[in-house]
Amino acid sequence: MEIVLKTADITTVPADAIVNAAHHALRGGGGVDGAIHHAGGPSILAECIERYPNGVPTGEAGWTTAGNLPARYVIHVVGPNYTAGQRDPALLESCYRNALRLADELGARRLTLPAVSAGIYGWPAQSAADLAVQTLRETETEVEEATFCLVEPRLHKAFTKALE
Repeated sequence: MEIVLKTADITTVPADAIVNAAHHALRGGGGVDGAIHHAGGPSILAECIERYPNGVPTGEAGWTTAGNLPARYVIHVVGPNYTAGQRDPALLESCYRNALRLADELGARRLTLPAVSAGIYGWPAQSAADLAVQTLRETETEVEEATFCLVEPRLHKAFTKALE
């Protein structure tokens, strides 16, 4: 799998599936989650409510179609909230593994991804980048290209270092 870094807005980069760093309720929110719901339109929220009435647990993932986004699907992963004490790296790794598993099930070969949990959830940038890159490299998948959309310079720097 090729791993690419971009500074672009995740809602503007064409892909087969966009990975969303979602709140466990899957009802939209702030940050990447809010941007994806806003750009994708109300059909994403409607599908989240219908498919996942109780949300999904931390480390797990669900999917919807992508509404108005330049993709076919949105894969919603629930990252651990480091600030709230969810600091088990296995939970963050699980987000990426589950995103790849769903991508394979959906036939998605090109993904765009955020730095899951490294924003408002407070996971340290370098640790988040290292875990993301390592998990993508070690997980067997049909995904051919994973593009991380990193608008914050600290995250772009951390992912650049993780790829070295």
